[in-house]
Amino acid sequence: MRGRIDSLLCPAGEAVALIAPGSTVACGGFIGAAHPEALTAALERRFMATGAPRDLTLVYAAGQGDGKTRGLNHLGHKGLLRRVIGGHWGLAPRLGALALAGDIEAYNFPQGVICQLFRDIAAGRPGCITHVGLDTFIDPAHGGGRLNAVTPAGLVERVELGGSTWLWYKSFPIHAGLIRATAADPHGNLVMDDEAIIGEVLPIAQAARNSGGIVIAQVARLLDRPADPKAVRVPGILVDRVVLAAPAEHEQTFGNAHNPGFVTAGMAPAPPPLPMDERRVIAARAADELRPGDIVNLGIGMPEGIAMVAAERGMLDLVTLTVESGPIGGLPAGGLSFGASLHPRAVVDQPAQFDFYDGKGLHFAALGAAQVDRHGHVNVSSFAGRVAGVGGFVNISQNARSLVFCGTFTTGGLEVAVEGGRLRVVREGRVPKFVAEVDQRGFSAARARARGQKVLYVTERAVFRLGDDGLELAEVAPGIDIKAQVIDLMGFTPRVGAVAPMSPRLFTAPGP
Repeated sequence: MRGRIDSLLCPAGEAVALIAPGSTVACGGFIGAAHPEALTAALERRFMATGAPRDLTLVYAAGQGDGKTRGLNHLGHKGLLRRVIGGHWGLAPRLGALALAGDIEAYNFPQGVICQLFRDIAAGRPGCITHVGLDTFIDPAHGGGRLNAVTPAGLVERVELGGSTWLWYKSFPIHAGLIRATAADPHGNLVMDDEAIIGEVLPIAQAARNSGGIVIAQVARLLDRPADPKAVRVPGILVDRVVLAAPAEHEQTFGNAHNPGFVTAGMAPAPPPLPMDERRVIAARAADELRPGDIVNLGIGMPEGIAMVAAERGMLDLVTLTVESGPIGGLPAGGLSFGASLHPRAVVDQPAQFDFYDGKGLHFAALGAAQVDRHGHVNVSSFAGRVAGVGGFVNISQNARSLVFCGTFTTGGLEVAVEGGRLRVVREGRVPKFVAEVDQRGFSAARARARGQKVLYVTERAVFRLGDDGLELAEVAPGIDIKAQVIDLMGFTPRVGAVAPMSPRLFTAPGP
């Protein structure tokens, strides 16, 4: 059975040739999951061959890239882009290089806000009005999320509504939406049966269509029969072109070509135990804060180890692990497959997941930290001459009821040994992480205190809590000298009261 799909099918190069100079382009995906790799690669090839299109504005919510050449790195060329509005930049260093050089206007807004903003654009609303981002570097009072001096102000504004202060992230037209699905049916309807996430494909398509723009969809295959109507994620009436992608440009994630466990129910196997090192100590101490019944988000990197410790302790059935990309339940994947979950119980779209997070639905979250200052503010987005971006960090950290920041005490060559239930620093890191003032504020300790949020800062050698007037030292590891190996290495003096020892079991390998 053939239908409308015949008029929609075309090669990738022909499809991206429809993107006019100066267009605003929205691109979906999460690292590599649901990212339209065939389309971004074709857009790069066209620009390199013809010099067109030029001066695009790129808008995306979740970071999309492999830290090298794939994903949005395809678009990291001077002249191709004029402006970028993105949630996470770390895996697209080519975009970050343009921002640092001042070659583009560059904004870093919360991932959750951007994917929700697509819905507001689609609905013809003036923008996304939210508390997310207040008192961070995204707040106009602290820079408005601008990443360099050439970036103008005005995309986000403070407003007063009902006696409270909110942030207004302003709408703008979307001229082209680049999305991905598993298959297209004869009507051009898109289904996502083999995709690890749903993402924000429908809001992007609706925003582009209602802005008078075009929607280009990448798929892995075509269906001979109409899809189950309830399985359709984007109706064909919204789709202008369909590109059939080669398998190499339609891998399930940038870490897995295809893992059936990402899209099927079942019992996730127990992950391998963590080695007895600093990462395990931090993950084990953070896992002590989990409570039965908790709905949980674990950030990428160091916090991923908490799931492994929870599995060892038999807690995976007692808590529900979620990922901001949409999976609920199961075991979150790591590395370049982060965003997927192994045998999730459900997968919702990304804007809906952030609705739940922003409304304080998370009981517990554990996130990384690049810098912590005397106030308790945290920076994860800009340090050491690179632009990482906040991703979903602001939504999650601002709204989780209980929050743990995880990271080593110092970085840059740190080496520790866990011996006989004690911690020994073999070689100290070159870079301190506890500083007088963070370079960029992604988490506001003042707002956390105002809403009574419980906040801990867990390292391999010490645990701090957020107190009434800043950071308080709460626990120290066995074998660590408080003055020489903690306080003297900080850029400020924390409040020190009755300091408890970190539990010896954190420094003892688990039994068989």
